[in-house]
Amino acid sequence: MVHSSPTVNILEVVRVSPPPSDSVTLPLTFFDLGWLKLHPVDRLLFYRVPELTRSVLVYKLKSSLSTTLLHYLPLAGRLVWNPTDTKPSIVYSPEHEDVVYVTVAESNGDISRLTGDEPRSATEFHPLVPELPVSDESARVLAVQITFFPNQGFSLGLTAHHAVLDGKTTAMFLKAWAHNCKQEQDPLPYDLIPSMDRTVVQDPTGLETKLLNRWLSASNNKPSLKLFPSKEIGADIVRVTYRLTRENIQKLRERVETESRSGPELRLSTFVITYAYVITCLVKARGGDTKRRVCIGFASDFRSRLNPPLPSTYFGNCIVGAGDFDAKAEAILEEGGEEGKGFISAVESLSEWVNGLCPENIEKSMLSPFEAFKRMEPGRQMISVAGSTRLGIYGSDFGWGKPVKVEIVTIDKDMSVSLSENGDGSGGVEIGLCLTKDDVELFGSLFSRRLTFK
Repeated sequence: MVHSSPTVNILEVVRVSPPPSDSVTLPLTFFDLGWLKLHPVDRLLFYRVPELTRSVLVYKLKSSLSTTLLHYLPLAGRLVWNPTDTKPSIVYSPEHEDVVYVTVAESNGDISRLTGDEPRSATEFHPLVPELPVSDESARVLAVQITFFPNQGFSLGLTAHHAVLDGKTTAMFLKAWAHNCKQEQDPLPYDLIPSMDRTVVQDPTGLETKLLNRWLSASNNKPSLKLFPSKEIGADIVRVTYRLTRENIQKLRERVETESRSGPELRLSTFVITYAYVITCLVKARGGDTKRRVCIGFASDFRSRLNPPLPSTYFGNCIVGAGDFDAKAEAILEEGGEEGKGFISAVESLSEWVNGLCPENIEKSMLSPFEAFKRMEPGRQMISVAGSTRLGIYGSDFGWGKPVKVEIVTIDKDMSVSLSENGDGSGGVEIGLCLTKDDVELFGSLFSRRLTFK
């Protein structure tokens, strides 16, 4: 069925500032620098509240955002890299009139369709998230868009600079904002108050300098915050959601326990089982030469993995990538007559990479992408993860109930996989993908058919 594209009309752009406070400057750490020129992360939360009026919605969200920014001052600031500075810093300055710009819009779109699981045009979601201005010397940290759907509800779009905050910090901020909007006078719980201490991040090997040198060489040896260009998203790309129930995941786990010969070193977490299953379906859907290489990656929260560990409320990035830029498709494509062997191979590889997540491997993990992307042939299949099943974004209740759907809009820029907990609290996993219309049919067939194997 063909749907006409809904219109999104921008009504106003308002400036939201925190209550009076002092200036703040946070230097970037090597954890932040690894993401310096990568595209921002666009998150979109949909809420179904038919009786809500736009004036009430905007007033409450603006007021509670201002209150929340008092604890999250860097989000109202800018990422700054002056030519005389050795590295970028996050700066919030009341004298500079730093604020968060909030776009208020209205759409005639159908929330029920936008929040469905069936294929929807990827570009249809772009007008629902705001742009994040970036220049050589300065970049906004956060932009917000409130889109009102009359008699249906609203969407809340957040565009966040990846060099400033990771998924854990974004989730903390969203929950803090939701708490202040819903509870109003109640103080923030301790686990939603961020820790801004940057001295806790140790850099004994000079990784920060090594990363800065690589970014400088990518910008003609001049400091620049400009991001790598994003590819154009074609009209044939659609967004689709797949789901694994708790029972699905347990059956897949039992299959691995029965068929794998890897033993106790296997990691059979919900993440490993889910991601391995998605990798298997994506590689098989692409098909092709069994000797071809596939780039497979994911990022892991390192707050608790460091020695000593960082506070769980640490503000900023504390994630490290893992995986294999040159994984062989052969192990997944060739099943040797035993159904499910490709999936078992994916679980074993992921288990190996997860077991390698340790402080000693941080430098190698953060520097290797610079060389790997130089040598990759055009068209290599890239599989990566955005989001996590542990962030609890669906817990962001602003007083009108939990979101009916959460999307990471930017997965269409790099064809990554978004993962989150099922919004219904059933313990399953939501899997978001952006694929061509033809690939959706093939992937969907593999995804559903392989769940029926005994």
